Amino acid sequence: MKNVLRAFCFVLALLAAGGAFAHSRSGEGSHDGLPVPEISHGEMTVISDYRSRIMDLASTAADTNEPFRRVLNYAEIQYSYCLWGRIPGSVTDEESPFNECAHAYLAATKAVLLAMRGMPQETMAAGKIASAVDVDMVRRGLSLVTCRFSGEGFNTADVVRPRWSEIPLHPASMVSLTGFAAILAAGVFVLRRLLRVQSSE
Repeated sequence: MKNVLRAFCFVLALLAAGGAFAHSRSGEGSHDGLPVPEISHGEMTVISDYRSRIMDLASTAADTNEPFRRVLNYAEIQYSYCLWGRIPGSVTDEESPFNECAHAYLAATKAVLLAMRGMPQETMAAGKIASAVDVDMVRRGLSLVTCRFSGEGFNTADVVRPRWSEIPLHPASMVSLTGFAAILAAGVFVLRRLLRVQSSE
């Protein structure tokens, strides 16, 4: 139940931040961080399928450096801002208010994978994942698929938030967030009831 309450508070914080910065990035105009190369729409579709494997390998990487850790941290931060990729269409639908932030965390994920190909202990495992990604892209015909965010590079000092003001105009996002909010509200209600019962005993 504590996890439900924490998730609820986190989403509320994101919504509050999103309302204040509906059309901007946190570091817009600031590029003091590290550049993260762009990712095409086709690439992100496949990288999203391999994200867990890439991040699991990165979390156990031995020979890391500061740039690698910063890009890895950026990938994790962006993933949470994008509500952990749970909104339908966030990766595949370029009209989704979550598509740009999905580009950001998947571009960082791709950068992490490519960096690990140059690490002595991770190069073999990273190479296998990269080869599988390449094969999947060709098999699914996604190599040349692009969208309006495909040429957009990112920066670790520049957090990309969902376009909150566009959510009411995107049915899939609206339905998902409404359902998510209802589940969290129910969880908080149950938690409060349990706490009341425990305090009365």
